[in-house]
Amino acid sequence: MSLTMTAAATPASMSFDERYRAIDSRDARFDGQFVTAVRSTGIYCRPSCPARTPKPSNVTFYPTSAAAHEAGYRACKRCLPEAAPGSPQWNLRGDTAGRAMRLIADGIVEREGVPALARRLGYSPRHLTRLLTAELGAGPLALSRAHRAQTARMLLVGTDLSAADVAFSSGFASVRQFNDTVREVFGMPPLELRARRRASRHDGPGATAAASAPGVTIDLALPHRGPLDAAGLFAWMAARAVPGAEVATASTFARTLRLPHGPAWFELRLDGADHARAPRVRLRASLTNLSDLSPLVTRARRLFDLDADPDAVDQSLARHPALAPLVAGLPGIRVPGAADPHEMLIRAMVGQQITVAAARTALTALTAALGEEAPAFEGMLAGAGAGSLDAAGPGDAPAPVRLFPTMAAIAEHGADVLRGPAARIRAITGAAAALADGTLTLTAGDDAGEQRAALLARPGIGPWTADYVRMRVLADPDVFLPGDVAVRSGAAAVGLPAEPRALDEWAARTAPWRSYLTAHLWRAVPPKVPVRRVAASVPTGRPDDASTRSLTSALTTGGTS
Repeated sequence: MSLTMTAAATPASMSFDERYRAIDSRDARFDGQFVTAVRSTGIYCRPSCPARTPKPSNVTFYPTSAAAHEAGYRACKRCLPEAAPGSPQWNLRGDTAGRAMRLIADGIVEREGVPALARRLGYSPRHLTRLLTAELGAGPLALSRAHRAQTARMLLVGTDLSAADVAFSSGFASVRQFNDTVREVFGMPPLELRARRRASRHDGPGATAAASAPGVTIDLALPHRGPLDAAGLFAWMAARAVPGAEVATASTFARTLRLPHGPAWFELRLDGADHARAPRVRLRASLTNLSDLSPLVTRARRLFDLDADPDAVDQSLARHPALAPLVAGLPGIRVPGAADPHEMLIRAMVGQQITVAAARTALTALTAALGEEAPAFEGMLAGAGAGSLDAAGPGDAPAPVRLFPTMAAIAEHGADVLRGPAARIRAITGAAAALADGTLTLTAGDDAGEQRAALLARPGIGPWTADYVRMRVLADPDVFLPGDVAVRSGAAAVGLPAEPRALDEWAARTAPWRSYLTAHLWRAVPPKVPVRRVAASVPTGRPDDASTRSLTSALTTGGTS
């Protein structure tokens, strides 16, 4: 028996019978979206657990593993529910619970504590605890503890880091706390959990953690659900990679990133040719401080939209005849996120009203002039050379690997580097200054309406930029850009209205997945130049980070057909 997943039947609104049918059919689409606790055994499982389906009278469903922990259950040793992808509900939900889960995943509780989380959300710590307990079955401390346990399991199984390194990189304050939590959640000590990993797993030679200068290099698999349009993601990144800070090829993307405890470098790639139908994404990263690992994994997952539910998205969009061929041709399309919210805003503003190529040139100059030189991480040196040549273009020497400039540097010196209308430069440096001094906040846990209003209050930021940043930074699945030139061109190509108001009215029927409609329409733009000339002839009319255009269409069509 199979359960049809629609926008109206999300895990948050599913009845007990619907959830029971999902576990009875072992439907992997719901892994990570709720857990099944079994009273007769005292364990909780993911919906696709291969064990015998328990009787309904013995089952309780919880929205999070933290809620199951709080109720006294431990994780199943057979299906390892902590290894499931994250729930798409935290992006779909714009309420306090969804925002809290996004901020907890980014490590705010470990770095700043529950009071800081409560301040970000506009509540007292006590009221936030009551609210989250009512909504999710656990308070912020328990939710953060569950997230640390999930990270610890991932590192124990996927790397050869010592137990102490796993403890501190997972966010635990002590090895004893780490040992107690792992034993309580998984029913075994950490080293036994590591010993139980399957001997047949194919992690490859890089699936280890080894000391490097100046940090530690790790290699992990990043689970996701359903089909994945990996070619489209890599093509998107390749079209926008800023030489010096980013390296992109048809199958890899790497960049430097500034994290709370120091700079880092990471690379996303597909794991082997045998995963062509359901490719597995791997993360290789070098960090200054292991405590930044969990936030880095969260940001990498957000960048490639790996917590999405592509089956639900595709099923909903395919119900519309005009979109059915697009969905059939590109199953599992993703909406790229943002690794750094502040950087995302600057990139969008720099790219306004110029071509992708011109914006990339401007961002390259900005990074070369104002970006700090990144530490020589071992993984970065091993993997960046050829890709840097690819990113820079034929005949260009690889640029020194740098970090994207800080907001303070852009605010102070951006006017000396940026070119274009004076009003636009003032808007960019003004936004950077506001981000630097905290006047403007921009995080993955913002309230969508408040974020949009704050951006629109800034000079030089209009509705398109505010909505586009909301799509990328918040991973909001329901943003549509009816005035976007490429969206309108793609709409006309598939027989939809091309006039903004009429197109916006038509798009309303695809809620809550309008961001994915936008991505499909970007990809539907008819190529205007031969493929061999694409790199030199990107059409005009849209900001740098927003346009997929004929460039991405040419690079991705063959890989997903």
